[in-house]
Amino acid sequence: MYGIIGKSPSMQKLYRMIQRVASTSSTVLIQGESGTGKELIARAIHELSPRRDHPLIPVNCGAIPEDLLESELFGHVRGAFTGAAHTRTGRFELANNGTLFLDEIGDMSPKLQVKMLRVLQEKVVEPVGAVKTTKVDVRVIAATHKNLEKEVAENRFREDLFYRLNVVPIHVPPLRERGNDVLLLIDHFLNQFADHQEKKTVSISQEILDLFMAYRWPGNVRELENLIERLTVLSDGEVHKEDLPTKILDGGGDGVLAGGASVTVPEFSNIIGNLGEGVDFNHEVDSFENQLILSALESTGWNKNKAAQLLNLNRTTLVEKIKKKGLERTEE
Repeated sequence: MYGIIGKSPSMQKLYRMIQRVASTSSTVLIQGESGTGKELIARAIHELSPRRDHPLIPVNCGAIPEDLLESELFGHVRGAFTGAAHTRTGRFELANNGTLFLDEIGDMSPKLQVKMLRVLQEKVVEPVGAVKTTKVDVRVIAATHKNLEKEVAENRFREDLFYRLNVVPIHVPPLRERGNDVLLLIDHFLNQFADHQEKKTVSISQEILDLFMAYRWPGNVRELENLIERLTVLSDGEVHKEDLPTKILDGGGDGVLAGGASVTVPEFSNIIGNLGEGVDFNHEVDSFENQLILSALESTGWNKNKAAQLLNLNRTTLVEKIKKKGLERTEE
C-alpha cells in the first residue's frame, strides 16, 4: 500500500486504520519510533482521501530553527523582519484544500504550539507581520517519535494542543514486533538496490537471515534499508558475515519458549540504560507479550492449540489475548 510493505497482523491492523480514516478530514496523530515509516503512512492517508488532487505539504518541525519555522508555517509579509524582502506564502496556505504533514511535532516550541492551537481551532492563519488573517481548509496529519502524553505530563507539550491533534491516533509498530516482515523488506530492498545499481540481486544465506531476524532494529525500516543498500554495494553476489556490523553479529538476544521454540527477547539492558529519559513500562511489557505470542504462533504455523501449549496458557486465554491485541492473521 503506497510503498508500505508488511503482512504481519500489526501491519494488517494499520492498513485497516489507514483506510478507515482516509475518507474523513479528521486530524491524525501518528506516533512511532524513528524509521518506522510515519511519512509513508501520512502519504497513504492523503492519497486515499478526497483531498488527493490537492497538495500534500510536508514540514519537518524538528529540522527548521524556531525563528524560521513560524514563517515557514504561516508565511510573512514584506518587511516583517530583517531580511523579509518579499511576502512569502506559508505552508498552511500552500496546503489549502489538501493535507499538511507536520513531522516531529513533538519538537515544536511552546510559542508555536500556541499559534498551532489557534489554527486548528479557528481554521485561520496569520502571517508574520500581517494585520489580517487568512482562512484555510487544511487537513493536518502530525507525527512524532516522542510519547506526547509523557511530554504533556512533564509540561513540555501543551495538553490542549495534544487533544486537538490526537483526534485519530495511529501507532506504528516497530520492526522488531513485525515478525517475518523483516524478510519481506529485505527482499524488497535487495531488488530495489540491484535495479538502481544495475547489478544482479544479491543472495543472503539462511544463517545471515537468522541474524537479521534476531536483531532488534532500533533504527527500524530506515536502518534495514540503509544496511541492505550498503551490502548491495559491497557484495560480489552474496552477503558475507564479515560485511555485517558487529551489533548484528552479536545478535538481539535469543530466548526459548516451552517446547524449544525460539523467540527474540528484547535487550533489557538497552531499556534500563534509557531509564534516565524514562520508559513507558506498560508499553514495553505489552510489546514483549506481543512478541512472545507472535513467535509462538509463527513457530506452530498459527496452530493456536500448539501455541498455547508452548506458552503454557489455556487456549481460551491465548485466543482472548490475540483478539484484544488485534494480532489475528489476515488471510490473503
